[in-house]
Amino acid sequence: MRIRILFLFTIFSVLSFAQEKVQDSITRKKITAVKLEKAPKIDGNLDDDAWKNIPIAKDFIEFRPNNGKAEDADFKSEVKIAYDDTGIYVSAMLYDKEPSKISKELTERDNIGNDDFFVLFLNGYNDKQQSLELFVTAAGVQADSKITNENGEDFSWNGIWYSAAKIVENGWTVEMKIPFSELRFPKSEVQNWGLNFFRQINRTKTAYTWNYINNQKGGFLLYDGVLENIKNIDPPIRLSFMPYFSTYINNYDGQTTTNFNGGMDVKYGINDAFTFDMTLIPDFGQANFDNSILNLTPFEQQFTEQRSFFTEGTELFEKGNMFYSRRVGGYPSKSANVSADETLVEEPSKVKLFNAFKISGRTSKGLGIGFFNGITEKAEAIIKNNITGETRKEILEPWANYNVLVLDQRFNENSSVTFVNTNTMRSGSFRDANSTGLLWNIRNKKNTYQYYGNVKGSWVMDDGTKFGNKSQFGFGKVSGKHRFDVNANFTTKNWDINDLGFSTTTNIANYNAWYGYRILQPTKRFNNIYLNNNITYSHRLDPFLFSTFRFNHNNQFTDKNFRSFGGGVEFTPFGEKDIFEPRKFGRHLNVPGYFDSWIWYESDSRKKLQFNVNIDYYAYNEKGRNKVIPSAYIRYRFSDKFNAIWQFNPVFSNNEIGYAGNNGTDIFMGRRQRNTYENSLTSQYSFNEKMTLSLAFRHYFSDVTYHQFYTLNQDGNLANTNNFSNNLNGTYNSWNVDLRYTWWFAPGSQLTLLYRNAVSNYQDVSRLTFGKNFDTLFNEPMTNNISLRLTYFLDYNRAKNWFRKS
Repeated sequence: MRIRILFLFTIFSVLSFAQEKVQDSITRKKITAVKLEKAPKIDGNLDDDAWKNIPIAKDFIEFRPNNGKAEDADFKSEVKIAYDDTGIYVSAMLYDKEPSKISKELTERDNIGNDDFFVLFLNGYNDKQQSLELFVTAAGVQADSKITNENGEDFSWNGIWYSAAKIVENGWTVEMKIPFSELRFPKSEVQNWGLNFFRQINRTKTAYTWNYINNQKGGFLLYDGVLENIKNIDPPIRLSFMPYFSTYINNYDGQTTTNFNGGMDVKYGINDAFTFDMTLIPDFGQANFDNSILNLTPFEQQFTEQRSFFTEGTELFEKGNMFYSRRVGGYPSKSANVSADETLVEEPSKVKLFNAFKISGRTSKGLGIGFFNGITEKAEAIIKNNITGETRKEILEPWANYNVLVLDQRFNENSSVTFVNTNTMRSGSFRDANSTGLLWNIRNKKNTYQYYGNVKGSWVMDDGTKFGNKSQFGFGKVSGKHRFDVNANFTTKNWDINDLGFSTTTNIANYNAWYGYRILQPTKRFNNIYLNNNITYSHRLDPFLFSTFRFNHNNQFTDKNFRSFGGGVEFTPFGEKDIFEPRKFGRHLNVPGYFDSWIWYESDSRKKLQFNVNIDYYAYNEKGRNKVIPSAYIRYRFSDKFNAIWQFNPVFSNNEIGYAGNNGTDIFMGRRQRNTYENSLTSQYSFNEKMTLSLAFRHYFSDVTYHQFYTLNQDGNLANTNNFSNNLNGTYNSWNVDLRYTWWFAPGSQLTLLYRNAVSNYQDVSRLTFGKNFDTLFNEPMTNNISLRLTYFLDYNRAKNWFRKS
């Protein structure tokens, strides 16, 4: 009866969409670009002659919380934009009647703290689908990203541009220069670009935009204004080099080693729209540490990409989630084969990247083209024969070539069709792989509904060819107070893109329905409200088997004092037939139904002390089985230069059932108690907008204790067994400390001094006391590493002028 009521409620909500009125017309403000004879000095002073007689972009409109309201007279914004043959220039006068209250926290680049800030949106293609976002805070800190309607903001991109900010008696000012080398636009004699400006006043949490953005509709970029009449520009050659030099001192288990590295990244503008990027002899030794865990699931842990070459300018390659860059220079394909009479002397844990390049850009017709190629070196293990003393080498990973090709056609300002192909080729008898996908996202002209989906195929060549496929089809409403989405996903049992992508669940079908309600204007008590309802039904494909039916409701509220809170419930009334935990095709584990409820609270982020708390409780339809997930986040700003954040994320899982092993015939499951504790501390001291000292600490430990073992029956139930007595109790520890000094001494040029301390261990015992756990951890050999890296950005045009002067 409860399910019938839920479906009737969903149908009623869908029918009610027809009654909703949405503003369809989009007014685009326009401003004429003026070409400068003499460039202004980028220092935050707006008295340069260059800014005289430049049209003013003004009359901003409130974006939030009161969407559509005219700007407050006390916070007027006036922006000017101009250009010359080298780039775009922007000046902004941001009025504030109380300059002493302007928020100006110093942070590291790409981090917006407790700040007032100004943003420039530029779209050289004027297609309303992708823009560059260039941020300047009142403290003078830069941040930049690429934003798309499909994927939102991507802060992994780091451009080379110039800015200054200054607090003055009637507000604060911004000056910017964005070289054409950082922009993409079609080759045309006269050009019109998409343009918008954004301003946030932190103490009131009020945001304004130059061109009005209607929050009834998704698609921030659909509301670009227009920068008109850019003409007669002669952009310089887009060629830059970024050489690096790094040195390391490593100490492990009493032995100290040193090494020195050098290499270079090259960036070349093939034309106004396409760019060639290449890394030669890359060095990723200063990448952030991975947050490793004790993984008891059937799937590998996925790590975030930390290497800058693979995070910058990769938005095209992320289409369809078919490219997982950690595969390039990741773990070897196989482990060493060591006999009883042999000893493993050396086994590489990672494959070395030899070089990589990427070409990306977009034509004047809206066709985006991306091509990536990476080559990794051969990795060998050294094995010693204990009887003869001879050593041999075994190839764990041969020379390998990785390719990604993406063709992304945009049209109608808000729609796209994408083709993606990935390919892995290894020398010798090692396996090769290929995957191909076709994706689409179509929106109607009013931008109220979207149709989306994809069809993908994977081929693995290893002792024959294995073919699998994955597909998705969906439809949704993306505007207004009432929104919904329905979709279906199908993944066959042989779907496998793990040579260059990341895939987990296979042989499964999922059907999802979502309905959301949101308020679009503040009420008497709340600035925003979000209510969401989700239904998921899934089943195994081959052979058919019901898997689960899940209902989820979650909500979020933000009050007038900018405190956010919410919660939700989720339940599986019919339990679950888990087809993955048994680790064998055709088998499943019956999991009892659960009722999950959670509540959270987030304090006002403008305060010196900010804290977030959350409690999540799973109650299973089985005596004594539950899971508790509390969490806490505390941030304190000691000053505009110094802040610290502590996070605590424990998980307590009681009487869970998980895979224990098999003997070739029987599958064994274990009932276990698992406790996990994760503590992290991050802090940062900023000397100025270009120089910071930061600390990142993380300690993670998880212990698991098995109480009883069972044999898994064919029907998914469990039977007591005496045939399994392995000790699976264990404790995993991971400890990492990074102390990093960073100095951006010039645009694109960086000096980084890093001290790193790390240790991890696994013990086949559990329930150690806190002190004993630390004793055993710190008895392990620790890695101590000091590294210094210098990266220098060298622009061809500047270097050319140096030689001319000399």
